[in-house]
Amino acid sequence: MRASAAQGSLQGRLTVPGDKSVSHRALMFGALAVGTTEITGLLEGEDVLRTSAAMRALGAEVERLAEGHWRVAGRGVGGLVEPADVLDMGNSGTAARLICGLLAGHPLFAVLTGDASLRKRPMRRVTDPLSASGARFSGRAGGRLPLAVEGAADPMPLDYRVPVPSAQVKSAVLLAGLCARGTTRVEEREATRDHTENMLRHFGATVRVAAEGHGRIIELDGQPELRAAPVVVPADPSSAAFPLVAALLVPGSEVTVQGVGLNPLRTGLFTTLREMGAHLSVSNERVEGGEPVGDLTARFSELRAVDVPPERAPSMIDEYPVLAVAAAFARGTSRFRGLAELRVKESDRLAATLALLAANGVPATVEGDDLIIARDGRPAAGGGLVETHMDHRIAMSALVMGLASTAPVTVDDTGFIDTSFPGFTAMMNGIAGQPAITPAEELA
Repeated sequence: MRASAAQGSLQGRLTVPGDKSVSHRALMFGALAVGTTEITGLLEGEDVLRTSAAMRALGAEVERLAEGHWRVAGRGVGGLVEPADVLDMGNSGTAARLICGLLAGHPLFAVLTGDASLRKRPMRRVTDPLSASGARFSGRAGGRLPLAVEGAADPMPLDYRVPVPSAQVKSAVLLAGLCARGTTRVEEREATRDHTENMLRHFGATVRVAAEGHGRIIELDGQPELRAAPVVVPADPSSAAFPLVAALLVPGSEVTVQGVGLNPLRTGLFTTLREMGAHLSVSNERVEGGEPVGDLTARFSELRAVDVPPERAPSMIDEYPVLAVAAAFARGTSRFRGLAELRVKESDRLAATLALLAANGVPATVEGDDLIIARDGRPAAGGGLVETHMDHRIAMSALVMGLASTAPVTVDDTGFIDTSFPGFTAMMNGIAGQPAITPAEELA
């Protein structure tokens, strides 16, 4: 695909797909609950559909009633059954790692695999702590997929300090702890997104959270009876980032994204954009399904450079590529600190972001785990071909850059955008009022 500079401003009120993190968890907790859980606003991207298929394979009844409206009849904690076939998680690291936690607490055998990108991603960060519960894992070098799992017949509760900030690792340990007698304790040195803790409470589990420095200690009482509960999935703040940043960069633009999740452990990008001088406002704030939500409006802004501290990374780890695009149009030298976790995403996202910038004439360097972008406030040159490495966020970030750059930006592969944002291209063309993003061959 190729994105060319918008011929006018971006305008509109829109809704982006449901939050991917909440969608995964809604299906999983519905499968573990007693009774029938109704889910509305579910993201129907490929990643989440892989989770729905896995829950069916593990014995839950999962039914799609209408767009975004799903019903899950659960089997209760400890009630999942052995799948008859391999569980293919596609491109979803979240699904693979969380399901490792689910499987660890059940006395069954299963095999997980995924696409070429997912099979390169490290799993030992979850399998190592989960092994202490009594589960056994056997995979390729580095614990990579395909991965065979033998769940524990009598899982032990875990007491684990997460070495690297990761909501996925924390969540996997807590999911395993549901089936264990006693209290599972997780200590994280930096607070990460807490959708798992919120949803555990929503379904009736006893969870205690205590702040400790920048981090938290989470305790879960094992073997609860989770009760079916309705879940309203908020709009994904990671997806909302793309039209909002585009509106900040294209002169004259004003775009509102409705019903965006405003969990404070997910809003680091919005804090950072405001520090850059972005006109970004929130209205109609409310609570839905245990999560704070609101309508976000972005207006074209002249941005300035920003220095992002490392402790903010967990609250915006997926948004750094599109933030880098915003910094490419800002005045001054921006520094994003502590981005080691970006190296183990769908791609080496730090290297891919650096390459995206370089291909489009934006001076940037990596020092250790910091990304540094030096700009003068003028539009990025554009004109480059971006290799996405099967990473949906790199693809969408590059297309956003093209809408405001001097020359068009071409992306080698957009097929993976549907993993998290079905209809992305049509939505962006809609607020542009023209086909600004088109198949590259049409422009050859």
